[in-house]
Amino acid sequence: MTTNQPFDLNKVTWQLLQNEPFFAALSRRIHKSSTTAIPTAGVKINKNTGQFEMVYNPAFFEDLTPVQQRGVLKHEFYHLIFQHVTGRLPTEGMSKMWNVATDLAINSFIAEELPEGGCIPGVAPFEEYPPEQSAEWYFSKLQNDDQFKPQDGDGDGEGQGQGDGDGEPGDGQGGGGLPDSLDDHSGWGEVDQETRAMAEERLKDAVRKASEEVNAGGRGWGTVSAACRKQIQDMISPRINWRYVLRSFVRTSQRADKQSTPKKVDHRYPYIQPGKRVKRQAKIAISIDQSGSVSDEMLAMFFSELEGLAKEAEFTVIPFDTEVQEEHVYIWKKGKRRDWERVSMGGTDFNAPTRWVNERKFDGHIILTDMEAPKPIRSKLGIKRMWMTTPECKNRQYFQTREQVIAID
Repeated sequence: MTTNQPFDLNKVTWQLLQNEPFFAALSRRIHKSSTTAIPTAGVKINKNTGQFEMVYNPAFFEDLTPVQQRGVLKHEFYHLIFQHVTGRLPTEGMSKMWNVATDLAINSFIAEELPEGGCIPGVAPFEEYPPEQSAEWYFSKLQNDDQFKPQDGDGDGEGQGQGDGDGEPGDGQGGGGLPDSLDDHSGWGEVDQETRAMAEERLKDAVRKASEEVNAGGRGWGTVSAACRKQIQDMISPRINWRYVLRSFVRTSQRADKQSTPKKVDHRYPYIQPGKRVKRQAKIAISIDQSGSVSDEMLAMFFSELEGLAKEAEFTVIPFDTEVQEEHVYIWKKGKRRDWERVSMGGTDFNAPTRWVNERKFDGHIILTDMEAPKPIRSKLGIKRMWMTTPECKNRQYFQTREQVIAID
């Protein structure tokens, strides 16, 4: 569609989102500005105001149908809701592969509303990619997909593609033909920690108010799926401090070892009265899932916290995949420092570490895992079991359990 005046997104947003109460409420709280510096659209943090904002190229929007315009708007808002802009950047930094992974995480929800060129699970070249997975899940699959690995003469596959600003010219098709992301991701993660924290809190407040407005209005959530609504609720809900939960689990698992001891003679009762000396020490089994989706970063964070707890407890570290790696099991004595390491990359069977622990004397059992395996047998009476995983894996765990499942964030 063509007009004599430059396209003004702010003037048509209400019409575009009139059947999307949540996105309409969120849109009013996100500043939008036009620019010709990018070819399409994008969201980022304004370094000067500490606010999230959406930028768009008017010429790009003018060439879209109203349905496609609405799809692009929702795509950008989903980047904010899924916290792709700041909170979940990969440890290796920004890359074209990460850009595509975040688009795949969004586009299965809005596939019918996107302009041509969007990366969609189930659509070439992503025919074997299931819908509604996290960006981290797609990123891992892309890294192991032979069709997207760099070929001789290709670029390194790490360019940003169109409008992303971080790649070198010519590497938009690097990595064996990985397509470009639909929108602009330049500026993601390029603000200082203080500004990022400020923007994230303001965004949570905007999402919270939009959610409250929708719930109070009674018009429903439009096309926002139940899975997305859960993620929105998780975003605005107070987070549990996993370190506190871990410390509490260890301390409440402490077992009382009692020994009879002679006490000092009481002159009013002139005989030796036997007493009890109580020595408390928690013996905790730590089972470490060796599958590749348990990230090195999560292992490093977990072991850092265990180092402090090792001053008051004894840990037995148990690497496992489909079986316990017996030769790599070790006892982490109180006051000792241990570095984590990955010893295998197999599948996952939670029965293996559970049986191993049940056959021995432990007070508690913590399993660090991605939760992607069938539900295991019960933990033996007297051995409390707790699961620790990522927020994404907690939201899509393979089985349901009444035992504690804590996200390391």
